Amino acid sequence: MPPPPVLTIAGSDCSGGAGIQADMKSISANGGYALTALTSVVSETPGLVSQIRLLDADFIVDQIRVLFGGFPIQAAKTGMVGGAEQIHAVAKAWREHAGGIPLVVDPVMVATSGGRLLKDDAVETLCAELLPLATLITPNMDEAAVLWGRAVTSRDEMAACAADLAAKYQTAVLVKGGHLIGDAAADVLVSKDGTSWHETARTPGVHTHGTGCTYSSAIATGLARGLDLVNAVAHAKNYVSRAIAQHFDWPDAKVAALHALNHFPQ
Repeated sequence: MPPPPVLTIAGSDCSGGAGIQADMKSISANGGYALTALTSVVSETPGLVSQIRLLDADFIVDQIRVLFGGFPIQAAKTGMVGGAEQIHAVAKAWREHAGGIPLVVDPVMVATSGGRLLKDDAVETLCAELLPLATLITPNMDEAAVLWGRAVTSRDEMAACAADLAAKYQTAVLVKGGHLIGDAAADVLVSKDGTSWHETARTPGVHTHGTGCTYSSAIATGLARGLDLVNAVAHAKNYVSRAIAQHFDWPDAKVAALHALNHFPQ
């Protein structure tokens, strides 16, 4: 049987470590066939976001329409969608074309480097129109704090935040604890099946980006392959942990500590 088609709706990262490029690698590594609807083009490297160009909303919609018309898409994910206009267009296209397949929404708001990627009106549109369509929302701690309206700094706050957001948006929520202090990288999933923690050993000293993109794409691919949500998250967590642990490091790079995820770990 051919691999299940998995659609990523996200921006391009010229350095290949995040965005559409990371999604394609992650989907392929986890047994899916990657389809892409491009929303933006970002000039960046790990640690630096230089410029962002958003694509026209009608062109984004046309990519989604064409892909759903041609492929038996089994799951999808969104990453960096763009501004309010682009987010509104994606939500509208999803309602018109998707037909109830799983959607993983990675609410990309802040880059790993700390650069803000969404303006306030775009955050409002994301919350009002796209998050209610999601099968799973996957914020990191900074993004969860924006959605929750207060700080997320501990495991207890992660769990409380995930529960509140799950109730608010009537969907599953995975709050990722990559910024927690300690030896374990712990994420909490709240879904209709209850609360579960997903933990792997932390790999210290890695300075890369694209982990959220890679993680959400792997989850979407697991759902496309028929895994239930808890197992899809568990498999994806293990995969992204290995991608971090087996990262690439170029000692002759022109900037210090240039690392990149290994999307095809052993």
